[in-house]
Amino acid sequence: MKHMRFQIILGLSLIALSALFYFVHYLIFNDLHHIFIYLVGDIAFVPIEVLLVTMILHKLLEDREKKSKFKKLNMVIETFFSEMGMYLIKMFSDADSGLESIRDSFMIRNNWSSSDFKRAAIHLKKYEFKADIRKIELNDLHGYLAEKRDFVMRLLQNPVMLEHETFTDLIRAILHLTEELASRDGFENITDTDYEHLAGDIQRAYSRLVNQWMNYMEYLKLEYPYLFSLAIRTNPFDENAKAAVE
Repeated sequence: MKHMRFQIILGLSLIALSALFYFVHYLIFNDLHHIFIYLVGDIAFVPIEVLLVTMILHKLLEDREKKSKFKKLNMVIETFFSEMGMYLIKMFSDADSGLESIRDSFMIRNNWSSSDFKRAAIHLKKYEFKADIRKIELNDLHGYLAEKRDFVMRLLQNPVMLEHETFTDLIRAILHLTEELASRDGFENITDTDYEHLAGDIQRAYSRLVNQWMNYMEYLKLEYPYLFSLAIRTNPFDENAKAAVE
């Protein structure tokens, strides 16, 4: 309410100031005809000014702001994969017995183009990511996720996350898996039904992880070739991956 009142007062003050200047002009030059010529000319230019300010300049500023937010978001995504995303992909993919049928789609190379990434994305949509939960050390996974819980919570609270729904869904899936594992006293005597439930939670996180990783790799390819070079040398799907350049 105070802000609106200030705007009204400011608007009326500016109109009054303009009227005062026109009155001073009339007192000095005593030429009402000349005043109206410039007044009508100024009014006629207002629509063009509105076009320039609201449609062109505003659009340029909006695009610049979007690019800035997108860059900040990808910095958050980069931090996530460096901190824990790559580790989780490696853990889940090692327990995925059907991965061999699609592993080639993950073998990203330096010469990949946008069409290569699109082709890989099509293959990923058709594949059912399914890590065998009995091949995963649940105690280790529980301990790791519990250790990273504060980091995940900080990511979820980051305001730039609102700009990326798919990454937010990934973080929520990981946080839910963390809470599911933490809610159990142990994993030695859990039932088959409970195994299936946990397997579904792992599958949800696993599939979102891989799809987000592929999008992130394409972004690095376009924007940061030196980061992309390291990322493909440490590809979690490449069994022969080595960070050292040969």
